[in-house]
Amino acid sequence: MAAPGASAELALAPAEALVAAPSTVDLADAAALPLTGLTAWQALFERGGLRTGQRVLVNGAGGAVGLFAVQLAVAAGAHVIGVAGPRSAERVRGAGAHVVVDRSSLGAPEELAAAVGGPVDLALNLAPVEPELLTVLLGLVGDGGRLVNTTVWMPAPSDEARGVRGVDVFVRSDAGQLAELVRRVDAGELRITVGERIQLAGLPALHARAAAGEVSGKVVVV
Repeated sequence: MAAPGASAELALAPAEALVAAPSTVDLADAAALPLTGLTAWQALFERGGLRTGQRVLVNGAGGAVGLFAVQLAVAAGAHVIGVAGPRSAERVRGAGAHVVVDRSSLGAPEELAAAVGGPVDLALNLAPVEPELLTVLLGLVGDGGRLVNTTVWMPAPSDEARGVRGVDVFVRSDAGQLAELVRRVDAGELRITVGERIQLAGLPALHARAAAGEVSGKVVVV
């Protein structure tokens, strides 16, 4: 996470960005924690200002970041509504979401409002979406709330008249936050969900499947 890179056996990283891996999971699976876990943490708590008792909408809840975001928000005492595809709906329920909306059942982006059932304090968009869906998500956030977006090539909109801030997340290394995520994994409070484990020789095919939208969840390459 210190610089752009690619698949490699070894990589250089600044020591101050590193912490010991969790001891309760396979080391390869532990690789699924830092980037996605930190993104979820920073989206919820740094950029989203999440507080106990708030209503949180997570769009893309079935993805690698989304499953961490659901668990962390539930642990923080939030009421969590997860939007996910049919392949990952059960994983989102298992992560603790109070309500799961099947995005394939929505005929139009505007139908999401009825499924959510009222305004939310914080909306996270963790999926590549059309601009009109970001606008719909913005409309679901109550006055004074926030829309946090990880698809940074399409900036989050704001609604200044209602005091709704749109903010984007550029994840950064943070050893303190990562150590807390590791502590929660080892304490059984946070679960790392791995969708697939593949060998390095299968990486080109994985990239092709990902580009076609056929990958669900986090994939670990060993």
